[in-house]
Amino acid sequence: MVVAAYGLLLPPVVLRAARYGAINIHASLLPRWRGAAPIQRALLAGDAQSGVSIMRMDEGLDTGPVFAQRAIPIGAEDDFGSLHDKLAELGARLLLEILTTIGRGTAHATPQQQGATYAPKIDKTETWLRWQESADAVERTVRAFRPVPGALAHFQGKPMKIWRARVTPGTGTPGTIIDATNLQVACGTGALVIEELQPAAGRRMTTADFLRGHRIENGVRFE
Repeated sequence: MVVAAYGLLLPPVVLRAARYGAINIHASLLPRWRGAAPIQRALLAGDAQSGVSIMRMDEGLDTGPVFAQRAIPIGAEDDFGSLHDKLAELGARLLLEILTTIGRGTAHATPQQQGATYAPKIDKTETWLRWQESADAVERTVRAFRPVPGALAHFQGKPMKIWRARVTPGTGTPGTIIDATNLQVACGTGALVIEELQPAAGRRMTTADFLRGHRIENGVRFE
């Protein structure tokens, strides 16, 4: 039995049903990021790498022994979508290798080491940007929730999705626009230039397109 991205714990009777047991493809380097949202949590934390683990399932939450792992670097432009696709391809190749060794009777699973971290399901409140955090952390939040569900901020009383941003030097009250010519927003440390956004009930667009239709001045705040 092969399980991937399944959100519930399988009962013991199911785990024992298959002749060779049950194995799971997990999108992290276990024991780091056990749980439902390992890709988003790795991006939010600023991890330098991610990877896939093929593990024998037991009754715990991603606690079983690991057959094999493969690591890949997390690039500066990686978001949830791009990293998900890279790990899916990597996991598929590694799965075929492990299934072959299981069939031959040569597979060996090693118990996980100490130092587990958990990746709980993303709560909707986490998608709202927290401007008091560092610009690096805010930019990682934007990438962690792209292409779904999108990072959110209140702007002029309405929700706005922020799809793409880059870190830049800058100081000011967190959430305040300090350069209206390119929507540069002050954060707790540094600043963020918003490059792509989506107004409430509007389409996704570049900041340049947005500014052509909206007069924005320095000092206006994102919430």
